[in-house]
Amino acid sequence: MAVPSFVDRVRLHVAAGRGGNGVASVHREKFKPLGGPDGGNGGPGGSVILRVDPDVTTLVDYHHSPRRTATHGGHGAGGHRNGAHGADLVLGVPDGTVVKAESGEVLGDLVGSGSEMVVAEGGRGGLGNAALASKNRKAPGFALLGEPGDELVLTLELKVVADVGLVGFPSAGKSSLIAAMSRARPKIADYPFTTLVPNLGVVTAGETTFTVADVPGLIEGASEGRGLGHQFLRHVERCAALVHVVDTATIEPGRNPVDDLDVIERELERYGGLEDRPRLVALNKTDVPDGHEIAEMTVEELRDRGLRVFEVSAASGAGLRELGFAMAEIVTAARAARPSVGATRIVLRPQGPADAGGAEFSVVETDQGWRVRGTKPERWVRQTDFSNEEAVGFLADRFERLGVEARLLELGAEEGDAVLIGPESDSVVFDFQPGIAAGAEMLGRRGEDQRFDTERPAAARRKRIQEELAERSEEETRADVARRIDAERAERSERRKGRDLGDSAPHRGPTSYEIGSEEDPDRDPDAPGRP
Repeated sequence: MAVPSFVDRVRLHVAAGRGGNGVASVHREKFKPLGGPDGGNGGPGGSVILRVDPDVTTLVDYHHSPRRTATHGGHGAGGHRNGAHGADLVLGVPDGTVVKAESGEVLGDLVGSGSEMVVAEGGRGGLGNAALASKNRKAPGFALLGEPGDELVLTLELKVVADVGLVGFPSAGKSSLIAAMSRARPKIADYPFTTLVPNLGVVTAGETTFTVADVPGLIEGASEGRGLGHQFLRHVERCAALVHVVDTATIEPGRNPVDDLDVIERELERYGGLEDRPRLVALNKTDVPDGHEIAEMTVEELRDRGLRVFEVSAASGAGLRELGFAMAEIVTAARAARPSVGATRIVLRPQGPADAGGAEFSVVETDQGWRVRGTKPERWVRQTDFSNEEAVGFLADRFERLGVEARLLELGAEEGDAVLIGPESDSVVFDFQPGIAAGAEMLGRRGEDQRFDTERPAAARRKRIQEELAERSEEETRADVARRIDAERAERSERRKGRDLGDSAPHRGPTSYEIGSEEDPDRDPDAPGRP
C-alpha cells in the first residue's frame, strides 16, 4: 500500500493534560505544635495548541498519528510547594488550515504564519489545604482534586493559500503551465488525472510575486462524484482569481474549447462560493497546428462574453508573459482591497450547559430525580474527593451558598429525593437532605464532618452489646446483656421526659417508717409483745 505524501483532510483526537491534585498537609517543626496547613496547589495541565508553521505543507503527520495528548500537571506537596505546570503541546499545521468540530461546525480558520488556536485547554490544578484555610476552617483536612483537561475530536481541512487557481479538464496542461511559469516541478504525463494532489508554484511578474495553485482536473459530473469529484476545489476558495486552462488540441471526439469552458463553469457553480472571482482564459497548446487554428476560431466568441483570453503554449512559452502580468494585475488589486491581518490567537472554551439559560445553575425535575446543571456545580463536583467527609461537607457549603438547596425547596423537592449533578452521561447522585447546618464550626477531627455522622440506632445497639460482652459476668448470656442495655436506655429516656417511673423503678434517697412496724426492715417478727 502506497504511503500518502500529501494529506489535506484528517480526523484528529486531542486531549489536554489533567490538572494536578492539591495536597492536605500540616507544617511540622520542633517547638511549633500548631504549624498550620502548608499543602500546595496542583499544577495546571498542558493545553493542545494548533499553530501555523510555514515549513509544514501537509497534514500527513496527523494521518499517521491521529491521537495527541498534552502533559498532565504535577501534584502539590507539603511546605507550600505547588505542582509543576503541564507542558503545552504545540502542533504545527499548514497555512490555510480550517478546524472543524465533530459535528461539522467551523471552529477556526488559521491563516498567516504564527496564527494559533488553543483547541483543548488544560485542566485547572486543585487547591491545597493552605489555600482553603479561613478564619472558621483554620486547618482543613482535605484538598481539591485537579480537573480533567478538554478532550475532543477535530477535523482538519487544508485549503491551500494561493493567489491564483488553475482549473480545467484533465490533461489540459495545467501542470505544464505552472512548471513553465515557476520553478515548481509537478508530475507531467500524457494521460488523464496525472495530478492527484494540488501543486503550488511561485510566479514573478514585474514587481509582483504571487502563488499559483494547480488542482486536479474536473470533468462533467464531478459534483455527482465522477472522476475526483469536488474534493480539491476547496483549495481554490482563497484564490483572488481563477484561470481556465482550455485544451485546444484535444483528440477526444465531441469536445471543443467553448463547451469545455461551459462544463467547468457549471461544476464551479454547483460547488458554490466562487461566483465573484475574476476569470481569465488560457487557450493552451497553441504550438500544435490544429490547436492554433481552433484557438483563432474561438477567441473572439469568448471575448464577446466579457472574458480576457490569452493564447498560450506551455511547451514553447508563447503568451505566458502576458498571462503572468494579467494575473499580477488582479492579485495586486485584491491585496490592496484586503485588510491586513496579523497573527491571531484563538482560544476554544467549552460552552456552559445549554439548559442553564445564562444563570449560574438550573434545576429540572426528571424521571431519575432533580437534575442540577451549571458550570460551577459541575466543576465543584469534579474537584471533590468523596472519600473525605470534610471535603463533602465543604461541597455542601458551596452548594448552599450558591442557592442550590433553596432552589430545590422552592421547586418542591423533599428529603430523600435523588439530586443529580451533571449531564446524563456523567452524573453524581446525592440524597437531598435539606436543613443541614453549614459552617466549619460543625467539623470534628481533620477529614471528618459531624453532619454526616448518621449511625443508625440498631447499629449503635449492636456495637454497645459487643462492648458489654467483654465485661459480662459468667451467668449472663448475650440476651441478658441486651435486656440490661435496653432497660438502661428506657430508664434514661423516661428521665429525660421527667415522668414518674413507678414501682418498677429503684427508689432513691431516705424513706420514713415507724420503728417496729411492718415497714421497719429491721423488725424481728418473733419478738414478744409484737403483733
